[in-house]
Amino acid sequence: MRVAVVCPYAFDVHGGVQDQVARIVGWLRDAGHESWAVAPGSGGPEGTRHVGGFALVPANRSRAPISLDPRVVRRVSRAVEDADVVHIHEPFMPLVSLGAVFADTPPTVGTFHADPGAAARRLYRTAAALLRRIAARLDVVTAVSEVAAAALGKIASPRLVPNGVDLDDFRSIDVERMTDRVVFVGRDDPRKGVNVLLEAWPKVAARHPGASLHVVGLDRLPGTPGVVFVGPVGDEVKRAELGAASVLAAPNLGGESFGIVVLEGMAAGCAIVASDLPAFRAVAEDAASYVEPGDALELAAALSAVLASPDRVRSMKEAGRERSASFGREEVLAGYLEAYEMAMNRA
Repeated sequence: MRVAVVCPYAFDVHGGVQDQVARIVGWLRDAGHESWAVAPGSGGPEGTRHVGGFALVPANRSRAPISLDPRVVRRVSRAVEDADVVHIHEPFMPLVSLGAVFADTPPTVGTFHADPGAAARRLYRTAAALLRRIAARLDVVTAVSEVAAAALGKIASPRLVPNGVDLDDFRSIDVERMTDRVVFVGRDDPRKGVNVLLEAWPKVAARHPGASLHVVGLDRLPGTPGVVFVGPVGDEVKRAELGAASVLAAPNLGGESFGIVVLEGMAAGCAIVASDLPAFRAVAEDAASYVEPGDALELAAALSAVLASPDRVRSMKEAGRERSASFGREEVLAGYLEAYEMAMNRA
């Protein structure tokens, strides 16, 4: 099977959708299929077909690296024309993914990732008729979570295919685990909640003087004792940081449709302390300790309580690893291969 996987976001900027697109392309190739990504920018997995530049556009309390150049529509059409099926991520996102929906393409599968912000949800309601017509051009619609599916309302009825990770990559980490280390993984984006964590940390350190916090994904000047800013890193270093930590803190403020960082933490054997977001609960269920988003005092208390109880850490790790088994390569790829077959049969 020849599969073109369309990503609206440039791989030059880190993001969850980009990570999943790269994984899917790799998993398809490993399974014997011919696959390539289609995206703006210049990055991505080997063989990515680039369709032009990108701009950082405010979206969902962040900035999305997307293309607004009308010329990309024709380029996208050429980039997918030799595929057996086109897998379009975030089909409503201009202009690469939206262009792929409207292009004269082979059979299409559309995957929705986002939990849209309030403005986007209002747009979904007011433009529902138009969006239904756009979604109707897709042969099969999927969503990565109940949160992402619910955001669509009556626009479409998606099949659920969750995001996933290569579990063996996390379960085979060969590093010494530090019983008093907490790790945060994310980009320097206010909605990821790192500022709440940094506010909470002095209270944690006061109760656990030997504890340390490793912040992975962003650079800041050192200031708070016990806090190490690891900076942006590759997957191997990220996995090593997760493997060396006892606890993963996920203090995100909202706008999450899937808890990929929570999943990675569970797969790596971390106990999870996370904001009480529907997307995080859907991934971790009872394997995590939850706190009110944005509440630094509650976050500090939860982290301190977990660090104070080795038995609790051990049971949370076991529950997390068991839960993460539902999101492995085999389960996710099987879901998409079934969707591809359905799309080709319907076309």
